[in-house]
Amino acid sequence: MLKELFVAVVVTVAIASPSFAMAKDGCGGDCMICHKLTEKEAAELLKNTGATVKSVKPSPANGLFEILLEKEGKQGLLFMDYGKKHIIQGMMASLPDFKPVAAHMKDFPQPKQVTSVDTKAIPVENAITMGNPKGTKNLYVFTDPDCPYCRNMHVELKKLEKIAPDVAIHIMLFPLPMHPGAYDKARVILAKKSRKLLDEGFEGKELPKPVGNEGKDGLDKIIKFANANGISGTPTLVMPDGRIMVGGMDADALKRMLEGK
Repeated sequence: MLKELFVAVVVTVAIASPSFAMAKDGCGGDCMICHKLTEKEAAELLKNTGATVKSVKPSPANGLFEILLEKEGKQGLLFMDYGKKHIIQGMMASLPDFKPVAAHMKDFPQPKQVTSVDTKAIPVENAITMGNPKGTKNLYVFTDPDCPYCRNMHVELKKLEKIAPDVAIHIMLFPLPMHPGAYDKARVILAKKSRKLLDEGFEGKELPKPVGNEGKDGLDKIIKFANANGISGTPTLVMPDGRIMVGGMDADALKRMLEGK
């Protein structure tokens, strides 16, 4: 259902669409000669999402339109097949380097390059803390419940809290614009301060909808801090001394790093 667009990823094998069949006279290489999607048409097709269509461009991969959406001040991408029957939510990556690619890449703010942050400025009061809240070592994890790498990292963090009893793991929910449904998930997790909802969110389970503006202020403070300090991807780890480590890490390696080994 389109109404659930910003909660669940609609995964569809777009190649199955009959619109991918070659035209009778053959294909000259410019797909946009035959396949068109206007912003007005996209807005009508996606009207039940509650989002505003900002732009439509050919995607980096043939066979898909790339649509830039905005909802509640957050931007994200959708891909629609040429048959205009199926959508895919998320970011496209290139092979073999897995670097994000998008026709709208320039429309997203470019992060500044930083290697460390002042941990005292992190809005930790809006974190959900795993492990030992009174631990002498503080690890800050900027993470998105709809990011597959973050879901893997969350499994490792659950292992870490068992093998590193002196570590406070502060979960800083940071929903990315490319995952529009993650914002509401993060809001409800933060509003309830619920470890159960946190784990369920990273397990891909459906979460309750946030009510009113609950969780919004705290979540926006995290997002504001991340954007101001060059944190743009997930998972991003901030070590006790403020060093930034981008990407996931297994529990044993992270434990050794926290111990300075």
